[in-house]
Amino acid sequence: MNHPTDDELLLLAYGEVPEPRNSDIESHVAGCDTCRATLAELERGRVALDVALPPRRRSARIWIALAAAAALAGLVMARPGPARDPIARWTPTATWSATAGYVTDRAMLDIDAQLTRLERERYYGLPN
Repeated sequence: MNHPTDDELLLLAYGEVPEPRNSDIESHVAGCDTCRATLAELERGRVALDVALPPRRRSARIWIALAAAAALAGLVMARPGPARDPIARWTPTATWSATAGYVTDRAMLDIDAQLTRLERERYYGLPN
């Protein structure tokens, strides 16, 4: 038998050689010192990578949960909303305050108007 390629030895180190070829390569490595040394070096490299790199495999449950969440989000976003009256208009909840110079809601606008009215009174700013 010819020597297996480096790719075949690498696949053997990871245990991913198909079965009919696997037995041929293993029997060759058992009798060939060069291939056995190459395989041992590849296995040491594989072990070093396994130790150095954190595991990146995610379980199937995580992928199933992510797919279900994406499908649910798609259904929620595609669902039609309530029918709107075409005559009814949107009324903003924020209003521009002309005296204070900022955008605010109705309650703050009322407070701002009261403060403005108090500032215009005769005794505003005078010492007590």
